[in-house]
Amino acid sequence: MDNIDNKYNPKMCNILLATSDLLFFNVALWLSFGCVYLIFDDVQRFIPHEQFEGKVISHLILSLICVGWFWIRLRHYNYRKPFWYELKEIFRTIIIFAVFDLALTAFTKWQFSRYIWAFCWMFALILVPLFRVLTKNLLNKLGIWKKKTIILGAGQNAKSAYSALQSEEMLGFDVIAFFDADSINESLDGLPIIKDPEVIWSLNSSGEIHYILAYEYTDLDKTQFWMRELSKHHCHSVTVIPSFRGLPLYNTDMSFIFSHEVMLLRIQNNLAKRSSRFLKRTFDIFCSILILLIASPLMIILWYKVTRDGGPAIYGHQRVGRHGKLFPCYKFRSMVLNSQEVLNELLDKNPEARSEWEKDFKLKNDPRITAVGRFIRKTSLDELPQLFNVVKGEMSLVGPRPVIMAELERYCDDVDYYLMAKPGMTGLWQISGRNDVDYDTRVYFDSWYVKNWTLWNDIAILFKTVRVVLRRDGAY
Repeated sequence: MDNIDNKYNPKMCNILLATSDLLFFNVALWLSFGCVYLIFDDVQRFIPHEQFEGKVISHLILSLICVGWFWIRLRHYNYRKPFWYELKEIFRTIIIFAVFDLALTAFTKWQFSRYIWAFCWMFALILVPLFRVLTKNLLNKLGIWKKKTIILGAGQNAKSAYSALQSEEMLGFDVIAFFDADSINESLDGLPIIKDPEVIWSLNSSGEIHYILAYEYTDLDKTQFWMRELSKHHCHSVTVIPSFRGLPLYNTDMSFIFSHEVMLLRIQNNLAKRSSRFLKRTFDIFCSILILLIASPLMIILWYKVTRDGGPAIYGHQRVGRHGKLFPCYKFRSMVLNSQEVLNELLDKNPEARSEWEKDFKLKNDPRITAVGRFIRKTSLDELPQLFNVVKGEMSLVGPRPVIMAELERYCDDVDYYLMAKPGMTGLWQISGRNDVDYDTRVYFDSWYVKNWTLWNDIAILFKTVRVVLRRDGAY
């Protein structure tokens, strides 16, 4: 491989991202003034003329402190963080500064306007993360945000690392090659595998290549060797991706014992906490009732359409709930009334269909599906009645996918994780390809969700579900 052209410009990226945040922090204040003026036709009624300049200056100072916090303490501009993790930190920081704004108003004895305050910080919560993403997209297109990257390792851990980095484009890691001197392959996932260490150093003549160590846990000596080599070649930072597959990662705290090479990981089982289950249940009840109120006209129309063939609109199929308790999982009926007979006849006559059914318990071209059933399945509207399961406490808005008892044996050792949580109307499987994903990957997604549960993950999955449903990814 020849020397590569690298447009990466970290200083420019840092400045532009900080400028975007600073600008839209203050745009939020002016938009709040505009909203108050449009609604009440008067701004001075809420903030006197003599206090107007002080309010603008104080907000500017707050925004400067907040951007400084993002830059220095949270390292948002020079440290690559996954989108949803960074978004959570942005929201948390803005909410804290909104409280500071309240305190500042109280100490200065300025006239307080709840309208200006609410509009201002609501706009900040929307505009700051939105335009940071847009700025990163622009920087990505210009090529100055992408950091040329080489993954050291060519095993399963390296492959998983590459797949994860590809799913988070905004991280900006442009992987150009793998390295493994002992690999028998010439490429991995379409990228070359470098085997000569001198090639790595020749590629890094400008000093702007980022290295990711992703060897297997059995190759600790290689990890230690390359840490020394990279240090000798003055690499400022190195990313290490340990082979921790199967361990809970979210909210895991890391510490170490002084003068010893011992890393301590404190792993939390969030769903084992009563407070976490209460929070999740409260969120489920509030959101499901709200969705039911909004979607009730649509559900009435679908009920009428489905019952036109003389059968019931809603049916309950027995699924496995938390702790293995069976419950009727409600759905709008999408099949003909004699669906079981049609299925048995098909499986008896069609070996290919039987093989497909035994593999995933699903058929891509299912003859049992009605015309309206095909539509509501494609759009996922058939699952709306599960909101009643959520209200009853049998399901959750987000969780592992509901399975029948016969499928539990496919979960093997991960079945214990599955039984710890309520099944969800949506989950990682639904936002990651649905029926296009093989069964082992579905099991992995379900166990990952349980091990790494947080309310923020639920919110992220719900937002991603909206996009997946609109695009109809993997639905049939």
